[in-house]
Amino acid sequence: MNPKYKRILVKLSGEAIGGTDGRGIDRSKLERVVEQLVKLSEENIEIAVVIGAGNFWRGKYGEGYMERATADYMGMLATTLNALALQEMTEKKGIQTRVMTAIEMKQIAEPYIRRRALRHLEKGRIVIFACGTGSPYFTTDSAAALRAIEMEADVILLAKNIDGVYNKDPKKYDDAKKYDSVTYMQAISEKLGVMDTTAITLCMENKIPICVFALNEENSIIRAVSGEKIGTIIEE
Repeated sequence: MNPKYKRILVKLSGEAIGGTDGRGIDRSKLERVVEQLVKLSEENIEIAVVIGAGNFWRGKYGEGYMERATADYMGMLATTLNALALQEMTEKKGIQTRVMTAIEMKQIAEPYIRRRALRHLEKGRIVIFACGTGSPYFTTDSAAALRAIEMEADVILLAKNIDGVYNKDPKKYDDAKKYDSVTYMQAISEKLGVMDTTAITLCMENKIPICVFALNEENSIIRAVSGEKIGTIIEE
């Protein structure tokens, strides 16, 4: 393997590892992710992961009776469920991991400390970031951008349910056009829906490329790290 990147941040949505109805955890989906992370770790790729929780909690569930901040905190807690599941399966395959949370829950995970997280990566451990940024009103996309900057990652690998960036929703429009590459400003100005504006702006200001691809394609994470043409690249 001749990797294009040495240190990566993988952004996983909760839906990407969810069951057929989008809820819970699909063991086979999670295992396919873990197998790829293990192979990359064995090739000395330094791996950080930010994981969402759409499979357990979406803010819209609380609409009408719940404050946005409360709903967001519940979503942050739900990311920890996915993080612990990912950790457990990865460690059973022989790779050390650390779950670090932006909200302190020291009985089950380490609190996020930048220097400690960097040291874990240097030692070859997979670091899984949970609880987003730790603040309401910020998405896990923003958390992924922030952690990628702090970890000095070479790229954000944005694993989604579609195979790249389109000019409009390919599930609704048969004539949707897929892009091989777009600029940060294009993604923002055309409202391509890749990540939220805050996340893309952070990546643009810190020159971190974003590779958007379909998680369900065979060995998609490994192929992206290898520099294979897959999905859509967002950069300057």
